[in-house]
Amino acid sequence: MYSFVYITTSGVSESKKIAKVLLKEKLVACTNIIPRIESMYLWKGEIEEDSESLLIAKTLSNKVQDVIKRVKEIHSYEIPCMLQIEIKNGSEDYLKWLKREILDK
Repeated sequence: MYSFVYITTSGVSESKKIAKVLLKEKLVACTNIIPRIESMYLWKGEIEEDSESLLIAKTLSNKVQDVIKRVKEIHSYEIPCMLQIEIKNGSEDYLKWLKREILDK
């Protein structure tokens, strides 16, 4: 049905670049950018700390693999974080709009 794709990026400019590509290609209907998050993660056995940006892309669940594939092609990270979060329920009007924007060619 509907999903978020949670994507971390190197910063706001990369989030905007990726969002514009996904929107222009109608892979998503809407994105949100949280400009700054503090991330801690394991990388090659070491604890890393970075400031990143969070891009949340709203799409149809059957488009998630296309979103992941496209983001991987343009993302600056070797292994970008891209996670599907299924939307169980929401505003019926909003979800209809989301679907219409993606499917309307």
